[in-house]
Amino acid sequence: MSIFSLTWHYKFYIILKKDSFVYRNGLSIVFLSLTVVALFAQYCFGFVEYNKALSEKGMPEIMFNNYITTGHFIEGTFENWESEFFQMGLYIALTVFLRQKGSAESKSLDEMEDVDRVPVPVQDAPWPVRKGGVYLAVYQYSLSIAFFLLFFLSFMAHAYGTWLDNAYRR
Repeated sequence: MSIFSLTWHYKFYIILKKDSFVYRNGLSIVFLSLTVVALFAQYCFGFVEYNKALSEKGMPEIMFNNYITTGHFIEGTFENWESEFFQMGLYIALTVFLRQKGSAESKSLDEMEDVDRVPVPVQDAPWPVRKGGVYLAVYQYSLSIAFFLLFFLSFMAHAYGTWLDNAYRR
C-alpha cells in the first residue's frame, strides 16, 4: 500500500469513529448536502430558463444573484416542496390505518402491534405521554401534523411565488 492510501484510510477512520460528529449525524449531513446541491442546480437551470423567457418577451434579463428573489424561483422551489410534503404526510397518515401484505412499512395484517397500544405514563416516558389528553393526541400524530404544516407553508409560499411572478411579467 502506498503512503497516500494509508493516509486516506486513516482520515476516513478518524471521521467515522463512533464518537465523531460525522458518524452520529451522517444521514442528516448527506441529505442536507443533497438538498443544497439540488437547490443550486434548480437555481442555475431556473436562472437560465427565466432569462430566456424574459428575453423572448423583450424584457431585461436579471443578474444571477437576483434570481433568488424572483417569483419564478420561489414558485418552482415551493411547488416541488409542496408535493413532497403532501405525499409524505399522506403516506404517514394512511399507514396508520391501512395495511399492505408484504410491505415492511405496513402493520401486521393479523396481530395488534406495540404502536397500537395505549401508552403507559411511566417515569422516563416523554412528557406528553405522562400528561395525557390533548398533549398525547398531538404527540401521537406529531409527524403527520408536521408534514401537513410544512405542506401548508409550502402551498402558501408557492402561491406567493406565483403571484410575484405574474405581477412582474405584466
